[in-house]
Amino acid sequence: MQRYSSVAIALHWLIAVLIVGTFTLGLVMTDIPGLTPTKLRYFSWHKWAGVTVLALAALRLLWRLRSRPPAYPDTMPAWQRSAAHALHGLLYVLMFAVPLSGYFYSLAAGVPVVWFGVVSLPVLIEADQALKPVLGALHYWLNMLLAALVAFHVLAAFKHLLLDRDGVMQRMLPFSSKCVPNKE
Repeated sequence: MQRYSSVAIALHWLIAVLIVGTFTLGLVMTDIPGLTPTKLRYFSWHKWAGVTVLALAALRLLWRLRSRPPAYPDTMPAWQRSAAHALHGLLYVLMFAVPLSGYFYSLAAGVPVVWFGVVSLPVLIEADQALKPVLGALHYWLNMLLAALVAFHVLAAFKHLLLDRDGVMQRMLPFSSKCVPNKE
């Protein structure tokens, strides 16, 4: 079985770590009462990580359009292939929707986004106190959906590793020797 390209593997794991970290930081920062320097610092880090996820997701999508992923094994049922394609499609949509909803939420709150404290992102909407709670709720629920789909994705990967033993998970592992590298 072929594995994903080194670029696809690196982007997958980098984005995965950033998503988990950003999600966790979002939960921690929103639980801090009041407006403290620590909370403000965490909000900045959260935004920086979100913008980074968005940029890396764009690179990943461009790479994915250029480089075909390896085929699923012939032993994998058609319904599982369809489910995997649908899940991956939703994950791609959410890799864009979650950071964009956070970006617009921040703008609606009247707080500009400055990536790493250096690069000011454009202000595409003005502060809007009526839109702020709508975008805040959208950002929250998109995050919850992303967390659920990531958990399902991880469970499916371990199913392939431990139960099916079909090499599907090894295709994306950085140091797996059970698959041959994809030339694309």
